[in-house]
Amino acid sequence: MDKKAPAGNPSRPNPLPGCPMAAAFAAIGGKWKLTLLYWLAHGESHFAGLRRRGAPITPKVLAEQLRELEADGLVERVETGPVPARVLYRLTPYGTSVLPVVEGVRVWGEAHIERTQGAVAANAAMGCAEALT
Repeated sequence: MDKKAPAGNPSRPNPLPGCPMAAAFAAIGGKWKLTLLYWLAHGESHFAGLRRRGAPITPKVLAEQLRELEADGLVERVETGPVPARVLYRLTPYGTSVLPVVEGVRVWGEAHIERTQGAVAANAAMGCAEALT
C-alpha cells in the first residue's frame, strides 16, 4: 500500500478485498483522519491552520494523513498561487459523504469521555465539541 500516493491516484487498495470494514478503515482509519475530516467539515484550511489546531500532530504525520485522504478522494488540495504557493485543503463532495460517520464517532466519543472522565469539557481543547450540521 503506497502511503505517499500522488494526487489523482485511484483509491489505495483494500487490504482485505471484499471487506467493507477494511475498506472504510483504510480510508478513514488512523489517529488523525477523522479529526481532520471534522475540522475540514467546518471549512477549508491552510496546512498551517490545521497544524495550529492539532498542536500535538507533527507536520510529517499531518502531511501523510492529508496525502492519504487526498489519495482516497476525501480531501482536495488546492494551490492558491504561484510557487511557493499557500495550499488550501477542503472536503470533496465525496468527502462530505463520510460526515455522518464522523459525527457519529464524535457523539460516541463525547459519551465515552463523560463515562470515563466525567466531563465533556475535555473535548474543547482540540475544538471537537461542536456538532456537525
